[in-house]
Amino acid sequence: MRTIAIGDIHGGYKALEQLIEKIDIQERDLLIFLGDYIDGWSQSFEVIEFLIALKRKRIENNHTAPIYLRGNHDELFLTYLTTKAQNNMWLQHGGQSTIDSYENRTQADFEKHLEFFQNGLKNYYIDKSNNGFFHAGFHNLKGPEYEYYDNLPYWDRTLWELALCLDPNLSPDNDRYPNRLKLYNEVFIGHTPTSRLGKLEPVNAANVWNIDTAAAYKGPLTAICVETKEVWQSDPVHTFYPNENGRN
Repeated sequence: MRTIAIGDIHGGYKALEQLIEKIDIQERDLLIFLGDYIDGWSQSFEVIEFLIALKRKRIENNHTAPIYLRGNHDELFLTYLTTKAQNNMWLQHGGQSTIDSYENRTQADFEKHLEFFQNGLKNYYIDKSNNGFFHAGFHNLKGPEYEYYDNLPYWDRTLWELALCLDPNLSPDNDRYPNRLKLYNEVFIGHTPTSRLGKLEPVNAANVWNIDTAAAYKGPLTAICVETKEVWQSDPVHTFYPNENGRN
């Protein structure tokens, strides 16, 4: 069995299709999607349809069911679905593309997708090998289950900033080594595009792997095998949508 983490999709359904084909998923593979399925490119609705169908098919075939984590954009869209409140900052950062993607859908579609966003997503996941999977990270020194605010695992950037700033020569046995980084064998996150570091591939700092390779902007959609670190990437997502701007 492989454990495969998949980064932020941001409405790039065509890239998701290509990436899944490249991975060649086997029946015992565990897919962990790290959140932010929407807000960016024009096919947010199709991305959610795909994810719902993927889980249903794998369960029906007695294959390992995928795990879907909650991203901050997923939470913002859920708030919109349940309140219809206008959040101008969200609209300007991809939200409008998602609203447009949901135009002229049926009531049954909305109910099915509302169920997905309300009950189909986890805030984080810890596997049997003590690897942690988060959309963003966590803040509490004892781990995410001790957070004062449930939304920190899909908003926090301090874990990634901490890993980037850590002296690579500092041993985990050293008293100065951050306790947060000792909690898990490895940590896999999205949320902060690696393009900020001038890279469009996964970036490893300490024991943290960031696989948000800027699919919402000019980068590809990325997946990584936890056990082997094999990486799969789609074509740059913007090439599938030449008449769109994504979140640029």
